[in-house]
Amino acid sequence: MRAFAELLDRLSLTASRNAKLVLLRDYLRSTPDPDRGWALASLTGELTFAAAKPAMIRKAVEGRVDAVLFGWSYDYVGDLAETVALIWPRDPDHRPNREPELGEVVEALRTAGRGEVAGLLEGWLDALEPKGRWALLKLMTGGLRVGLSARLAKTAAAMVRPATVSEPPDPDGGEAAVALEPVEVSEIEEIWHALEPPYGDLFAWLEGHGDRPDAEAPGRFRPVMLATAIDEAADFAKLDPADYAAEWKWDGIRVQAVRESGVARLYSRTGDEISGAFADIMAGLAFEGAVDGELVVWRDGAVAPFGDLQQRLNRKTVDAKMMAAYPAVIVAYDLLSENGEDLRGLPLRQRRARLEAVVADHGGDRLHLSPVVPYADWDELAALRADPPVGAAAEGLMLKRWDSPYVAGRPKGPWFKWKRDPHVIDAVLMYAQRGHGKRSSFYSDYTFGVWTRDGALTPVGKAYFGFTDEELKQLDKFVREHTVERFGPVRSVRAERDFGLVLEIAFEGLNRSTRHKSGVAMRFPRVSRIRWDKPAREANTLDDVMDLLDALESGGGRIGTAQG
Repeated sequence: MRAFAELLDRLSLTASRNAKLVLLRDYLRSTPDPDRGWALASLTGELTFAAAKPAMIRKAVEGRVDAVLFGWSYDYVGDLAETVALIWPRDPDHRPNREPELGEVVEALRTAGRGEVAGLLEGWLDALEPKGRWALLKLMTGGLRVGLSARLAKTAAAMVRPATVSEPPDPDGGEAAVALEPVEVSEIEEIWHALEPPYGDLFAWLEGHGDRPDAEAPGRFRPVMLATAIDEAADFAKLDPADYAAEWKWDGIRVQAVRESGVARLYSRTGDEISGAFADIMAGLAFEGAVDGELVVWRDGAVAPFGDLQQRLNRKTVDAKMMAAYPAVIVAYDLLSENGEDLRGLPLRQRRARLEAVVADHGGDRLHLSPVVPYADWDELAALRADPPVGAAAEGLMLKRWDSPYVAGRPKGPWFKWKRDPHVIDAVLMYAQRGHGKRSSFYSDYTFGVWTRDGALTPVGKAYFGFTDEELKQLDKFVREHTVERFGPVRSVRAERDFGLVLEIAFEGLNRSTRHKSGVAMRFPRVSRIRWDKPAREANTLDDVMDLLDALESGGGRIGTAQG
């Protein structure tokens, strides 16, 4: 457990992507099975414990520490695992004689009933030092927050492979060193859904003493191809419009629908299966192969606003009433496999022709074709991007080379995304909350609001990124100096007509929401600028926001852009 705790601690304090990769690679190389496999599973989000809950942790610590003292400490630290790790008082009469191993903890949690976990937890906390306690609690709750994506963890796993491996002893002259081919992260993603933690077969293959795990299971996920953001100033001068197909960048979620040998599955872009929440789609698909596309709600012959799709997201199951009110479809834009044939190596032009034939032959209304957008030059395409005829259903354009194969990852050049400029409003900071991990000492999560007709502020969103580390320090200082009320880890900040901090908020879209007091919810809000110069009274109003929402629902409209 100590090595895993050290890994998490160093990852959380390391900002560099390459440094994180080296840290994890070295850990995976030096740590024996099964601990390294369980560590990889936890970092990729594949490890959960149904019997372990945050409330159980809180109950355990309040059994040994005064509840008021713990509450104050939690308020100051802002993170449950870190607070418990620091404040936990060992039982001197029952301290175990050794620290638990990571694999030992995982196996115990996987088999323990809810009534047994509390006793295990207390024993482990007594055995561990503060850093180990923190790692244990993060492992149990799944909230690692060490700045490492699942794909980056798989990239580090690919780097485990050594340059050479020794063959078994030869009767005529000892061991021979055999060169190994490097492994790309896409190869691991290709077989990932055929693997089970703690990934002994994966590491055996990576280290050259086992066969590559079989990835040919029907219904498997294919690693997705991603686009890079286009640099208008630099890229367009080098690109020929005739080389690129243009499509709308639909405002839904990227999915992969697979139907092979009787196995039907729907995956998110990260490979998470979401079939259960979209049983209506799965029942309405009839092709044999794998389709890459966008999951949207389809109404009145067109893609509906993202807010409609949001009603169906993050649900394990959906009833018939919800399915009827928000009918979901797949807008297809690529064909990865057909009748057992892998098409990813073919150029886009050929894949597109075969996709068009599949959609044309497909019955029902659950599969639609994403149309190619005709254009003569970049100026014409820019005009379409600025005022798309499909309205708010498109958040921009995709540009794809006609000769590009389907390559996992984000290669530079074959595919570009050209998103519309974000909407921008000026809002007033109302509340601030402590962050997590390395931000736990700062007020870094900000709730902002706009003015109502009666002169009050109403919250319209929350943002926790878009600012630099130096700006975070300035924002944190403002919050501390102008706090008017405290609610646990949340502070209410002074916000009046004649005094308040204005934040320029950029966002991708608006949706009507009955769950929010303002009646509106923002999509992907972030702080684009701190308006130290702007009086609070000049921030936008709720009427401004609702006017924009009306305009978006009717096919256009903006308050401003990030350049404004």
